[in-house]
Amino acid sequence: MKTNIMEIDVSAFKHNIEEIKKQVDSKTIIMPVIKANAYGTYLNKKLDVINEFDVVAVANVYEAIEIRKLGYKKEIFVLNQPDILAIEDIIEANVIIGLSSREFLEEAIKRNVKLRVHLEIETGMGRTGIYPEDLRDFIKKIKKSKNIEVNGIYTHFPIADEDLEFTKNQIEKFTKAVKIAEEYFDLKYIHCQASNGILNTVASICNTIRPGIIMYGYQSYEGALEKINIKPVAKLKSKINFIKTIQKGESVSYMRKFIADKETKVATVPLGYADGIRRALFGIGEVVINGKKAPIIGVICMDSFMVDVSNIPEVKVRR
Repeated sequence: MKTNIMEIDVSAFKHNIEEIKKQVDSKTIIMPVIKANAYGTYLNKKLDVINEFDVVAVANVYEAIEIRKLGYKKEIFVLNQPDILAIEDIIEANVIIGLSSREFLEEAIKRNVKLRVHLEIETGMGRTGIYPEDLRDFIKKIKKSKNIEVNGIYTHFPIADEDLEFTKNQIEKFTKAVKIAEEYFDLKYIHCQASNGILNTVASICNTIRPGIIMYGYQSYEGALEKINIKPVAKLKSKINFIKTIQKGESVSYMRKFIADKETKVATVPLGYADGIRRALFGIGEVVINGKKAPIIGVICMDSFMVDVSNIPEVKVRR
């Protein structure tokens, strides 16, 4: 029997999708972001789950290829501008890509390859994207090839949870860019709102949203749960493999950052930062044991961490 188990609640995921739908117009297209193995939940590996959507979003071409291998035949959108070296893989996997690189565009025109793209607009993320003032010139380059199909346009919000004035300005810039693009193309997907944008903004120009972390039941910012009723989809379970009692003045773990101020009952859990338990959780993280919270004490080790179970009755090593 495995000591450490990640349980995923598909019903909670479906509940969260329904709650997200309540935040937007009924005709809005849901493009779920299932990058990084669906935020570590591996729901991207469940074909019955992703088949509920007509389009999904991933981070790169190779994530898209994995989904194709599972048998997903609908549209896949690659959020990030791919590398030129990925052109053949893009064609083979039949995916849509975000486009903002002139170098990539020129190479695609040179090779005369068929591509479907969404134009990425730079409105304030400061990462990738076409500046609105350069958009017409960029489109004219696209028009040099009859093989590049533009069926979408998008942008990213860096701070839609805090600075709504900045985000409003982004929406205005994006709206102007959309109107320019619509002079040349029939846009199937127009999108700018990820989790924070869905909860805090109205972007009437858009017909598509990109839910991410809220889809998996977690706050995208502090206070998000006041706006949407979502349920966590993941539960990480382990077993205590050692219990000891230390005395006042004794320490726990590396660097002796935890010093007991009284007699303390300490339980060791066989999970560590190698398993994704962040070292930053020392002093602030908690786990649930027998229905009660136990604080993490001491620096988290590579393969284990320790918790104070002094106030939790009937704690014992589990086999």
